[in-house]
Amino acid sequence: MTPEQRLLDNLLDMQEAASEAISFISGSTLETFERDILTQRAVAMTFVLIAAAASRILSRFPDVASEHPDIAWSKIEELRNVVLRQYGDPDWPLVWDTVQNDMPALITQLDQLRHPHIQGE
Repeated sequence: MTPEQRLLDNLLDMQEAASEAISFISGSTLETFERDILTQRAVAMTFVLIAAAASRILSRFPDVASEHPDIAWSKIEELRNVVLRQYGDPDWPLVWDTVQNDMPALITQLDQLRHPHIQGE
């Protein structure tokens, strides 16, 4: 696998996990989410997957972060900590808010990074 393909695969992993997080909570409310352990665990896993792929990108392709500062790379890496360090009692409203407000923009940013011709190259 070429380095470029490896980068694209990691970006796709992030994009797919973000899309899954959104679909997992689609149609539910924060109150429902806070009582639904299966959905909580599923969304938490997407955070871990997104953060792991971002870490791989940053370690193997350090220029990507500086070339694309519009993507909050360090905050993305911290997603894992939101659920792992507070695993017994994560801040579910923060998780909910992140999925609702940040994931759609992240998906768009990752798509543009994966398909630069869309940006009017």
